[in-house]
Parts: sequence; C-alpha cells; structure tokens
Amino acid sequence: MIPTNPLIIAVDFDGTIVEDAYPKIGEEIIFAFDTLKRLQSQGHRLILWTYRHGKRLDEAVAFCKENNVEFYAVNKNFPEEEYDEKHSRKIHADLFIDDRNVGGFLGWTEIHKAIFNYEPPKKKKKGFFSFFK
Repeated sequence: MIPTNPLIIAVDFDGTIVEDAYPKIGEEIIFAFDTLKRLQSQGHRLILWTYRHGKRLDEAVAFCKENNVEFYAVNKNFPEEEYDEKHSRKIHADLFIDDRNVGGFLGWTEIHKAIFNYEPPKKKKKGFFSFFK
C-alpha cells in the first residue's frame, strides 16, 4: 500500500545504518536495510544525511547501494540541489533517523513500529474557543 502522503525521511549513516566505526564502515545494524527497503517500496523518499563527505561519503553510498538501498538525495534536499554558502544546509524532512536523537538511537524495530503506525498530526482548529480544549 502506498501512503497518500509519502514521508521525506532523513537517515544518518554511522551509528544508525551501520555500527559507528568511522572512518571505516561498521557492521550493518540489524533490520536497517530491511526497514529502509520497505519504506522505499511504499513510496517514502529517503535522504542520506551524514557527516561523511568526499571519499568516505562515496564509500557509504556504495555500501548502501550494495545492500539495495539507493537514496533519493545525499546530503541535500533533492538530487539537483546545488549548495552555496548563502543557503542553509538544513534538510527539509518529515522524520529524522539518527543515533544522536534525544534519548539515543531507538533501534530499527522501534523505528519500524513508529513509522508504520505513523499518523500525521491533526491540525488544530484556530479560534478563541480552541484555547480551552
């Protein structure tokens, strides 16, 4: 089933997809690629959002590709985006999966549950009386 509103999900690499062994590539964290592939198959857009750059970034992208995950974009909002210093490096995403979250990395089992049971927040009604609800 493809969601009516696909999510844009930014995913970190070291400590999230693989165990943190930077600058090397650590072992895959269990269920990482399974969950990422399922998200993609349901129409969600995945962005690899990592500290890595240059050769180390190329290695991470290649590792993911070897595991059948190709990202919509890498360290940018969309593939064609050109970075210049006048613009923010902040990624626009609905969700961020990162080992540096408050409380640490939940693990892919918990992330899978959270995303596949995800419901977008309901818009609150505006007006004076909505304050009292």
